[in-house]
Parts: sequence; C-alpha cells; structure tokens
Amino acid sequence: MAHPAVLPGLVNRYWALSVLDAAEGESPVRGEIEDVERALCVSTGTTDVHAALIATCHHLPGTGALDDSVLLSG
Repeated sequence: MAHPAVLPGLVNRYWALSVLDAAEGESPVRGEIEDVERALCVSTGTTDVHAALIATCHHLPGTGALDDSVLLSG
C-alpha cells in the first residue's frame, strides 16, 4: 500500500480528470486518466480502479470502513 500521503493526491487527480473526461466525451485527458488509474491500482494492490478507490477509503486519515465521503469529494 502506498504511503497515505500519496493517496489523496491520486484520488483528487482521478476525480478532476474524470470530470474533464465526462465533459468532453472524446477527451484528450483519457490517457492521463488511465495513468492515474494504474497508479491507484498499483498503490492499493488492486486491479480495478473502483476497488482502488474503495481501498483508499480504508487507508486515508479521517475515513473509516463505512465512510464513503472520499468518493464524494473531488
């Protein structure tokens, strides 16, 4: 698992790029999103970005196993 200081930046970057991608359809940021998805998966030891985002909930300071607030921020 990545150091907890790294995870918030990756999660924030993922959500920011996702918003840009959704707004533009065929987005030029798609490759960058895929890079961040890979980094999240490697950092959390998962193979799916959704599993990686859930895993971060268990490791970020101020979040708990039942707290999905990190998924709503960004």
